[in-house]
Amino acid sequence: MTLDVFTPAHRIASQVREGEVTARAVTEAFLARIAALDSAINAFTDVTAERALAQASAIDAARAAGAPLGPLAGVPFAAKNLFDIAGLPTRAGSKINRERKPAARDAVLVERLTAAGAVLLGGLNMGEYAYDFTGENAHDGPCRNPHDPARMAGGSSSGSGAATAAGFSPLSLGSDTNGSIRVPSSLCGVFGLKPTYGRLPRTRSFPFCDSLDHLGPFARDVTDLATAYDALQGPDAHDPACAQRPVEPVLPSLQAGVGELRIAVAGGHFATEGMPEAAAAVARVAQALGATQHVALEGAAIARAAAFLITNSESATFHLDRLRKRADDFDPETRDRFLAGAMLPAAWYVQAQRARRWFHDEMMRVFADVDLIIAPATPCPAPLVGQKTLELRGETVPLRPNLGLFTQPISAIGLPVAAVPVFGAGLPIGVQIIAAPWREDLCLRAAFMLQRDGVCEARAPVLG
Repeated sequence: MTLDVFTPAHRIASQVREGEVTARAVTEAFLARIAALDSAINAFTDVTAERALAQASAIDAARAAGAPLGPLAGVPFAAKNLFDIAGLPTRAGSKINRERKPAARDAVLVERLTAAGAVLLGGLNMGEYAYDFTGENAHDGPCRNPHDPARMAGGSSSGSGAATAAGFSPLSLGSDTNGSIRVPSSLCGVFGLKPTYGRLPRTRSFPFCDSLDHLGPFARDVTDLATAYDALQGPDAHDPACAQRPVEPVLPSLQAGVGELRIAVAGGHFATEGMPEAAAAVARVAQALGATQHVALEGAAIARAAAFLITNSESATFHLDRLRKRADDFDPETRDRFLAGAMLPAAWYVQAQRARRWFHDEMMRVFADVDLIIAPATPCPAPLVGQKTLELRGETVPLRPNLGLFTQPISAIGLPVAAVPVFGAGLPIGVQIIAAPWREDLCLRAAFMLQRDGVCEARAPVLG
């Protein structure tokens, strides 16, 4: 059979298990597409073709021997290059890190997807040290949007969003500190999941800001997103921030609908700061989910400021030795943000943590009355590569920080969010579906219904 690279991952796995296609044929098809088209997108920094073909052949041999295959058998995936990949230096988007010794072992989340039968295709482009919302890497070049290569893919998980959208990989892994899963999902028009802080282990991934870092999956299909998420779950003692919670599968309830859920639309900051496209996408999702209630979330701007300060301070402390010894090897824009963080007064950091706790408590009061909150993911569709400013509220504002306008307040308190893509007449833009801690299942139930009803979908771009 001829493989369509936009076939959902769960169907690919079913076809491999049933013997309708071999895992090797699937892998070869995706490697060929990457080789033919990625030069226009620049999603991959490392293609692990030899490893991928060996993994695929092992899956085919296991099937021939009658061994059971995992839920992602033969499904290709790729990982943002801050995840350790055995045999490669963990770049984290930087010039400095590529001098590191090759990783001896995969990151835990890479291991878990591999154990579920998924086949690793390689490492993906990203913003330097994850301190980025645009996907414009100074060392590896900008990652471009598959729906319009003149435009940004979004960051910092730029390659993850772009590779998934372009049909280079049905699944990918990214990280989200201030919005780095949700921003690329929004700009590239795919589904993304930022789980609750502490839900998934970060073991053997390169850190950015310890008290805000999350890891999570991207997919073109909600069933695929849920399947990957279930495979990724579970405690890990090597990440002290990882909650020691058992696996709580979301697939069994994915089709349960939202009939009994109380769903509200975020007002205040979320309703007034974006472009008309963002408001229209939220309105479309709200109508489909029957959300008529609005919640003000007045503390969102304060929480965003707190996230800025915490990120700035913690990340600068982590990179201080590199800043002292290798300052010229940073992207100047990244370096300047780290240097600013290194000079922040300790009192500001303490006050930011207090504001963070206050907003968390305010949001928990909101979640006593609602189950899900709908908000825009980005204030605009994908800007042009190289664009520096954005027109918002009649003002010209810096582009880079304002791409995280709506994601940072939610990151500050670690809530689970599914990003869902909405296509209008032109470029996609994303909507956040936000739940209380540990209720990823509710986010994904709503996302599944939106996809089933044709409100949200990942569309195939025209490439080549």
